[in-house]
Amino acid sequence: MKTHPDLLCAENSLLVVIDIQTKLSAVMPEAAAASMLANTGILVDAASCLNIPVILTEQYPQGLGATDTAIVQKLPGTFQIFDKTGFSCCAAEGFNEAVEISRRKQIILAGQEAHVCVLQTALELIFMGYQVHIVEDALCSRKTEHKFYALQRLQQQGATITNYESVLFEWLKNAAHPEFKRISGWLR
Repeated sequence: MKTHPDLLCAENSLLVVIDIQTKLSAVMPEAAAASMLANTGILVDAASCLNIPVILTEQYPQGLGATDTAIVQKLPGTFQIFDKTGFSCCAAEGFNEAVEISRRKQIILAGQEAHVCVLQTALELIFMGYQVHIVEDALCSRKTEHKFYALQRLQQQGATITNYESVLFEWLKNAAHPEFKRISGWLR
């Protein structure tokens, strides 16, 4: 059966978790940061169950700290991490090569800040020909309106704006999937 090309496929997906670092999260609105962390954690858990590669980035970790331990403890054994000082992940040494080597064309982005690092990364990946999916409820910005306008701009530039539950169910495709009960159980 042919499916719509914008529907995610686990075998063609790559999850990129951008700069979910404790010191950066501490300056975000508390409820938004908690939601981003919880929803990203579920995405990472699902990626691990479904053999979807995960790439992590850290913006200037010497100053902003390491990735939140709630995310790190969920990472599959095959994840890659890239330190960066450029705002786009594509500026990090080795990042573009890792994306290319994955042979995945659907890039799912979660992290912070929506209007800076996520936006710049998404625009670069779109320009390189990737299908970019922005998980709006796994994103954060210090100001709500910055996230809102970043999402508008990204949608205008061809990114797909989605939510973490849609990503999970697109990866599963069917309630008969062997991981359906496990993954859907995390949504309660």
